[in-house]
Amino acid sequence: MEPTNVGGTGRGLEATGSGEAIVGGGGGGGEDEKEQDGWRFESVMPRPDPIRARSLCSKLETPAVFVKRGGGGSGKMPNIKVFSGTSHPGLAQKIVDRLGIDLGKVVTKKFSNLETCVEIGESVRGEDVYIVQSGSGEVNDNLMELLIMINACKIASASRVTAVIPCFPYARQDKKDKSRAPISAKLVANMLSVAGADHIITMDLHASQIQGFFDIPVDNLYAEPAVLKWIKENIPEWRNGIIVSPDAGGAKRVTSIADRLNVEFALIHKERKKANEVASMVLVGDVKDRVTILVDDMADTCGTICHAAEKLLEAGSTKVYAILTHGIFSGPAISRINNACFEAVVVTNTIPQEKHMNECPKIQCIDISLIIAEAIRRTHNGESVSFLFANVPM
Repeated sequence: MEPTNVGGTGRGLEATGSGEAIVGGGGGGGEDEKEQDGWRFESVMPRPDPIRARSLCSKLETPAVFVKRGGGGSGKMPNIKVFSGTSHPGLAQKIVDRLGIDLGKVVTKKFSNLETCVEIGESVRGEDVYIVQSGSGEVNDNLMELLIMINACKIASASRVTAVIPCFPYARQDKKDKSRAPISAKLVANMLSVAGADHIITMDLHASQIQGFFDIPVDNLYAEPAVLKWIKENIPEWRNGIIVSPDAGGAKRVTSIADRLNVEFALIHKERKKANEVASMVLVGDVKDRVTILVDDMADTCGTICHAAEKLLEAGSTKVYAILTHGIFSGPAISRINNACFEAVVVTNTIPQEKHMNECPKIQCIDISLIIAEAIRRTHNGESVSFLFANVPM
């Protein structure tokens, strides 16, 4: 959107014969003319001409207006480019389809020694660039590819580079929970900033304080509105349901959903002996003869949610659903879900799910491309994105 007003009064506007606008200052300054970043600024009163001065008197209260040279009414959003990394091209294509623009041309390849090479196939000079890359699959390679793409666009004179990271890599390593443990999420934040990222868009961070690791703006979107919509449309008995968190850390998430559905909530306290292995679980809440909906931000090997589902059935639950934002599903996850007692395991497409859905009929997917596309549109146009925290764009 082109800026049209820089404020102030006491300036006039005169059209030139070429159709360009000349912006004038209220005070005389000779025939000064300045041009910077494509903007042209001239004084409309180069000499004391009484007749001309009288004709300008009626315009002294007109705000100053800057009109940029070039441009045109193409009907598409101006000065925006969306590029996709190799981690999730399907999501990037859905985003640009929603925005009504074409996906930017980029070639990513690996040399024989497995170094990543990126070639941006079109000009990004002065453009608002968005790079879609999720922290899934080969996480380290995809992260490095994202850093190189950001840097390539930045040194090619892009006006602003936004990293769209639906699933933030290393988000679970967000605190120093034992001696000599790294805070890898902070390291990733530093790497993105040093590479040249000006803005981050992500979804359902494992810990919201990760936003504080950045010195650049971070928009942490929520899948909660889409989850609420899915529950109301696909679980007939949801009014007799209960929202359950598989660990104490997700208590805030489930209470928010339970409040908006006006149902009760419960949680499961778990203890781990080591990563990806749960030692014990204790259910806090009454789920007897109720439909239970397990809600979590991510599932990796699915040991936690499968144990939680067994615990809920033992406590008298009639049906168990699981709703997860990031379905990583590594290792034995798919076989565990197939053998578990879930009615459905619902995930979003922050991570590609086509393969998982083919291997496990219980997995269903919620499309969040509409939320991310709307966040990109609002960011590009300088609008607030807080609307998306409670609503799904139509």
